[in-house]
Amino acid sequence: MGDKLAPMPDTRTPFAGPSASARKSRPPLYTPQERARRDGTYWTFVQGILAPIQFLVFLGSLGFVLRYLATGEGLETANNSVIAKTLVLYTIMITGCIWEKVVFGRYLFAPAFFWEDVFSMLVLALHTAYLAALSQGWLSSRELMYLALTAYATYAINAGQFILKLRAARLDHEEKLREASAAPQGADMGAACA
Repeated sequence: MGDKLAPMPDTRTPFAGPSASARKSRPPLYTPQERARRDGTYWTFVQGILAPIQFLVFLGSLGFVLRYLATGEGLETANNSVIAKTLVLYTIMITGCIWEKVVFGRYLFAPAFFWEDVFSMLVLALHTAYLAALSQGWLSSRELMYLALTAYATYAINAGQFILKLRAARLDHEEKLREASAAPQGADMGAACA
């Protein structure tokens, strides 16, 4: 009877993220040649500068849009901020296409970033719809702001896609560097023992 009340050992394994074997089953984001092209092109620097600029413009514009929706004030500022956000988006998309061509050999839908590029098309479509609705007077001011918020939600999701993809690529690269640095040491030790 006392045995039944004894605590059972916890045999569950803690979750520690994807295992090394799971990461290895996924193809690397860049081949060695693509990584060299990525590291050697000026467009990587341009993307690295434009991405945080776009995020800051997004945050500012989001504040102006929410302020208008909450108070009814600042419509012109909100509209101008969405226009600025859209222009920065167009700039980063065009330069991103050039970057993708240099690194992967195609302007869009390279296998490494296929789904991110697909979702980027939705982001572009919603931002462009905002510009069209604003210029043609198709929507009321509040409807325009809700369209802007929808476009911004898709932008945030898309930015998250890219961040996760680039983080995975960094982890893969660090793993390869660790493996490469461990291999010569093992070979040297084997030679020393022989």
